[in-house]
Amino acid sequence: MENRATLPATQLINELQSFGARLVDPKAGHESRRGGAGPSDHKAMTIDGMTVMVPVHTAPAFESPYLVEKPDASGRSRISREGRPVGQVTFPLRPRFYDLTTADGIPYSKIAVLHGRDVLATTVLQTCIRYQSRTKTCQFCAIGQSLAAGRTIAHKTPAQLAEVAKAAVELDGVRHMVMTTGTPRGEDRGAAVLADSARAIKAAVDLAIQAQCEPPEDDAWLARLREAGVDALGMHLEAVTPEVRARIMPGKAQVSVDKYMSSFAAAVPIFGRGQVSTYILAGLGDTPEAVLSTCEKLVAIGVYPFVVPFVPISGTPLESHPTPPPAFLHAILSPLSAMLVKAGLKAADIKAGCGRCGACSALSAYEKGLAK
Repeated sequence: MENRATLPATQLINELQSFGARLVDPKAGHESRRGGAGPSDHKAMTIDGMTVMVPVHTAPAFESPYLVEKPDASGRSRISREGRPVGQVTFPLRPRFYDLTTADGIPYSKIAVLHGRDVLATTVLQTCIRYQSRTKTCQFCAIGQSLAAGRTIAHKTPAQLAEVAKAAVELDGVRHMVMTTGTPRGEDRGAAVLADSARAIKAAVDLAIQAQCEPPEDDAWLARLREAGVDALGMHLEAVTPEVRARIMPGKAQVSVDKYMSSFAAAVPIFGRGQVSTYILAGLGDTPEAVLSTCEKLVAIGVYPFVVPFVPISGTPLESHPTPPPAFLHAILSPLSAMLVKAGLKAADIKAGCGRCGACSALSAYEKGLAK
């Protein structure tokens, strides 16, 4: 069987990320993640040459019209919608570095995990000042769940990260790395621990790194991150209008959109156009018009706005919040991709990080469609 979708890739990805998918064989591919930071309750699937994260453990996924069949002898699975075949997928295999432990006895999978197909991801600090109280926490966040379940450790040291990154490159062909962090106390907002980590990783292996944190109070930290070896920077708005930000993430909203914009403007000359990005969650209450208006401002600065569908994570205050419908996503991603291509800001040109991986959104599929 050819591994090609019978629906357009943008449509199939949008619908799978909105509705999720039911799996005949939950063990297909490497293990999925529940809870934690980043894409959780998902499984990586490769569709039409693009690896995407598809919700499989969420409430909408349990009732999804999409069913992914058990892989055949060649490792390919057919996707059907209400009994009608609509495409095929393969699953990235379990990475070999998961079988190893660090010199101090910690399983590598507790230090960093494989996202998508070829990106290593870690949350350096698995604790956050925003997570201590439900009056401050981001309502979509599950950063404490994997720590409470014993699937990770609270603080990954620079030495541990360097050891795991080197093995992931050598054993599994990992091509770039994402380092995010819970926000610690202090005005650097995590930049210091990310800089220390990047410096150690770059000393051990040649690997492009994206660091992700809230905007440091002092923009001098941006240059320090670059000097430490960080190639790309993510500072994530999540939502774009003040009322949605205050409702969904009351603690993080105390760092204003204006502060983000000024930090973006300071970061682009340091990292380069397209190497600074922000994560925007579609479906939390912002209208497509509001998202696109903010994206216009970001693109004008040289920032890549990575818009992804909101996916509810079990155990969070928003676990029952609906995912955005495919038409809502299309109304944002279609004009946004045109905006990005016109400005010369493309996912394929990002050195490292979520935008380059692209697995959590159909945005890069829209970009590729315009490039054909």
